[in-house]
Amino acid sequence: MAGLVPFNRKNKELSTNTGIGDFYNLLDDFFSNDWPFRRTLSYDTFKVDVEDNGKEYIIEAEMPGVDKKDINLQLNDGKLTISITRDESNETQKKNYIHKERRYNSMSRSIYLEDSKPDAIKAKLENGVLKIIVPKEEKPNNSITIDVE
Repeated sequence: MAGLVPFNRKNKELSTNTGIGDFYNLLDDFFSNDWPFRRTLSYDTFKVDVEDNGKEYIIEAEMPGVDKKDINLQLNDGKLTISITRDESNETQKKNYIHKERRYNSMSRSIYLEDSKPDAIKAKLENGVLKIIVPKEEKPNNSITIDVE
């Protein structure tokens, strides 16, 4: 079964655990000087669904507004890492914004898929959703019967 690899939110790594940490972030935003305009966007992440249908894993990640050239997928020792790297251009820094919520930053998610078949993974970005199909490798049957003398 696939499991999401937990990370520490304050290190800008992504966590699947939502709860009291989000509440504290909301309180921090409320008591800041520019609240309601500032959000903790540096801790936001893209949402991921992981399905195991027996023969393959199907991962769907919400990525609205992300270009496929900004997405990097890597499989290393059974850990699939989906990362986005977007740089804020100097042109947008020159503009005179009154209010700006959209950011360009980097984020990543890692999913442990212990029995993935690396050479057959397929990924497609369509309508803001990244769909990754990871076939499973057949596990060899390592059980044997031992005769007792």
